[in-house]
Amino acid sequence: MSAILEVEDVSKYFGALRAVDGISFAVEEGEIFGIAGPNGSGKSTLFNILTGVPFSALRGLIRFKGRRIERLAPHVICRIGLARTFQRDAVFPSLTVRENARLAIVNGALRKPTRDEVDEILAACGLPVARFDSAAGEVSVFEKKKLTIATALATDPTMILLDEPASGLTRPEVAELAELIRALNRRGITVLVIEHVLSLLFEVCARLMVLDRGRSIVTGAPAEVIRNPQVVEAYLGRRAEKLYAGAHS
Repeated sequence: MSAILEVEDVSKYFGALRAVDGISFAVEEGEIFGIAGPNGSGKSTLFNILTGVPFSALRGLIRFKGRRIERLAPHVICRIGLARTFQRDAVFPSLTVRENARLAIVNGALRKPTRDEVDEILAACGLPVARFDSAAGEVSVFEKKKLTIATALATDPTMILLDEPASGLTRPEVAELAELIRALNRRGITVLVIEHVLSLLFEVCARLMVLDRGRSIVTGAPAEVIRNPQVVEAYLGRRAEKLYAGAHS
């Protein structure tokens, strides 16, 4: 495999706060890569600067499919194949579920889709047909999350960035989400996930990177990362072994 996303010495400061401080990593084409870390570790800031929404990096280099993107406009980044979801519901609540997905194709992929194409994307993300004509603001929390993933998928991406997709979900819903992420990956899409729900990352990711105070402290397989002393001290504490064991029981 070769790297589809390469990040070199990327930083973002807000006054004296070093939200992202010299982070470097690479995501291989076709893998599911996870990013974990405590609140304030820089996860969301890093996601934002990768996609240019709502700001770019202060310094550093970001390559996507060999092309430098750190100064490109967000819509250009999306149209070359790097799509993302947001931690908060990013749907148009007064539009139907189907209209939200169609709009994503029109604006993201720059083409007019057929009704069958829109419905296939919604179904692929686990949304029931009975919900396609419902207002997006009226569906459940998990259905909104599926819809945001569907709107990212609708832009024809080669890579999707998922921003804490398991937040607010029940355990059975997290299990269903894990299968959806694997299904996206089986479609040939590289997936990058940031998440507080560690069991999801252990379940779907081949590699994890853990951040603390704006810096990367370790990258590796989940079984290695969870036992790293820096990770235990910064994020997991004495619950580390129990969390890992629970994720694999």
